[in-house]
Amino acid sequence: MASTFLSSATGRALIGATALGLAASVIPLHGAHAQEVAPAPAPAVPSHGPASVADLAEGLLDAVVNISTSQTVGPRGGQRGGPRATPPRPSLPEGSPFQEFFDEFFNENNRGGEGGRRVQSLGSGFIIDAAEGIVVTNNHVIADADEIEVNFADGGKLKAELVGTDPKTDIAVLKIDPGQRKLTAVQFGDSAGMRIGDWVMAIGNPFGLGGSVSIGIVSARGRDINSGPYDDFIQTDAAINRGNSGGPLFDMHGRVIGINTAIISPSGGSIGIGFSIPSQLAVSVIEQLREFGETRRGWLGVRIQPVTDDIAESLGMDEARGALVAGIIKGGPVDDGSVQPGDVIIRFDGKEVRAMRDLPRIVAESPVGKAVDVVLIRKGEEQTVKVTLGRLEDGERIAEDGTTPPADEAPVATAAVLGMTVAELDDAAREKFAIAAEVSGVVVSEVAEGSAAAERGVAAGDVITEIAQESVSTPQEVVDRIAALKSQGRRNALLMLASKTGELRFVTIRMD
Repeated sequence: MASTFLSSATGRALIGATALGLAASVIPLHGAHAQEVAPAPAPAVPSHGPASVADLAEGLLDAVVNISTSQTVGPRGGQRGGPRATPPRPSLPEGSPFQEFFDEFFNENNRGGEGGRRVQSLGSGFIIDAAEGIVVTNNHVIADADEIEVNFADGGKLKAELVGTDPKTDIAVLKIDPGQRKLTAVQFGDSAGMRIGDWVMAIGNPFGLGGSVSIGIVSARGRDINSGPYDDFIQTDAAINRGNSGGPLFDMHGRVIGINTAIISPSGGSIGIGFSIPSQLAVSVIEQLREFGETRRGWLGVRIQPVTDDIAESLGMDEARGALVAGIIKGGPVDDGSVQPGDVIIRFDGKEVRAMRDLPRIVAESPVGKAVDVVLIRKGEEQTVKVTLGRLEDGERIAEDGTTPPADEAPVATAAVLGMTVAELDDAAREKFAIAAEVSGVVVSEVAEGSAAAERGVAAGDVITEIAQESVSTPQEVVDRIAALKSQGRRNALLMLASKTGELRFVTIRMD
């Protein structure tokens, strides 16, 4: 069965266990030739077992809580306010034994009315500020909840209010009244200092059974499981199951170095592959949620894509690294020309950008309004530019409008190159391919089947805006640029393509 990613949260299950008894076999020695065999020496018994974590766990259990939520849904499981989907009452024979069952079912649905019915779910969380009653959990634990309740190990309960959530990192911050009971808090540690093989301890509420402790090691770091734009998970083999979501992952000093959030499992139970949000990422998000009730992330205002081996070769780079700038968002922080399409960002504010996925996380962790140095490779040369960051949440509202400024256009004939037929981007071509008015360049009118361009996903209606980081506006310029690259001994042509709506991407096309 294929393994699947599962939130380690919510839901209750019963687990059956079967004991397997092994019968001992006794083999007698028969006849006069039987010999007595001296018993083997007993193995040395260690004076003590592995170091216990009981003292560590005892001091942390009171800070870990159960998060219980309730939500109103429609009679058939739809969200409150959705359309009712109750099936029609079946026609049953007089005196049918199923009559009572169906009466109960339909009467229950009718009692739900427009208010629907209540469902509950369970997860975990932990207290980080006893004086203010601040509790941290996963966003997916409390998403869409009408009521949130924090349950303690001694049976106590407190209503919680939502301070703020961040779906991008799956973090939520809650607040309870600290005046109603004495609270125990835990502190965050440094996840960056954790090494593969370090011992860790998870505490949570698996399957709704109550506080549970499991121990394991850090199996890997920097895991990307495609759950969000800032994936940088700690992987652990400490048992994490449904209901552990939002619970803490501790180092051996009792500091929180991760927030347990997901597992890989073919069955829904732990198979030793769990993932935690590192404290290095979580702390800044939590601080922003506490202060503002929302996140305020840095924003560079660029569209990026990976640097492949072919792209690196086309740009004259010795290895594939960094993040390739595919487009600049109009009105963004670098719309002043400081960063240009085709640049490869290799360092940001002193932090190395090894791969494309590193850049969004590093930028997002930077303060809004901060002036930072950006090291990039432009046309084969390393340069440093200084940019002032905007706010991501503001940029998301205008990102769809960002395009490359139009270039001058001149009417020319069509041309065939690299398996493509390219033509002037005139009004007729715009109407034929539904190309937006702000898109400029040379339109691809046809792509030969099986050609190098077709293999790279180039399609009719794409617009070539640049070749080898130089803009093109006529079919002849496309032909001239390809010829120039061939004369330089290049094997790949790096093309910037715009979609019909203006979204930019880079492709490399073999020229040999």
